[in-house]
Amino acid sequence: MFDYTDFQQVFPAGSALPYDRELLSEIEGSRKAFDGLLFIDRVIKALGFSKGKSYPPKTDNALRQLHHQICEASMALHYKLSLLYYILLDFDKTSTRAVVSEDFANNSGLPKSYQILMKGLWQLDQQEFEDALEYIAYPSLIPDFADDIITALVRNGEEQLALSYYYTVQPILSTSTALELLFEAMARNDATEALFFSRTQPEYIRETLFQRLISLALGDNQNAGVEDAAFLPFTAEEEAWFEEYLRHGDGKNIKKSKDTLLVRKIADNRFDEIKEMRGNSGSWGPIFEGIRQGTDGQ
Repeated sequence: MFDYTDFQQVFPAGSALPYDRELLSEIEGSRKAFDGLLFIDRVIKALGFSKGKSYPPKTDNALRQLHHQICEASMALHYKLSLLYYILLDFDKTSTRAVVSEDFANNSGLPKSYQILMKGLWQLDQQEFEDALEYIAYPSLIPDFADDIITALVRNGEEQLALSYYYTVQPILSTSTALELLFEAMARNDATEALFFSRTQPEYIRETLFQRLISLALGDNQNAGVEDAAFLPFTAEEEAWFEEYLRHGDGKNIKKSKDTLLVRKIADNRFDEIKEMRGNSGSWGPIFEGIRQGTDGQ
């Protein structure tokens, strides 16, 4: 009968401690990349199991102490097994025998869903983002740590993976940071999709998201052009926001703001409004004149 409280059964003899200088440096590098918290740190915190900076255990004695603390902690058995399983994934990297984490999972009866979640979080901590997505987006998983996952992916240059995760899992985000980062990734990828997404958000933040979308389309996105904003399918309310932002709000300082307004008005056949914008027409002068002559003759 397998006994997870027996250190030797969890960490078989001959399993060398994997935490050499190189691995410790990699772990600390990931911790810094994730704003000071690995995903295993977040799991430990969520479980109320906080024994200082317990991971990674740098010596055999530290590993034994951590094992004992996990076994004695007031938490459900599958949580204890999940923490031990995560640690054993580190041992897999240096093991010369069968995969020790799989042996542990099979012997302990750790539920498959917890294996999948912990493997995905472990791969995130390894910054193996593409491999991690296969696990953290698994259909049967509850989307735990969704805000942290999206934040980590976007901030580490993995916007497409962040979008793939969101579209697959459809989590409900609870932090403004994750929402803003996701929205900006959407806006840079597909402005129309970002517009539709903004309409699903609470009314009190919709206009702010809308303004950010226009800002990205006209200014921040180096691949953007006037057409990215000028031809979006606005509602009447969004049309008013658009006009207000580019004529009187912060958007008036964007280089392409006037061009965008003009292109949209031309596309909508709003020529009377265009004539009101003739001041400082610059390169648009001949076009304004043509519009004036055409409309005056009607």
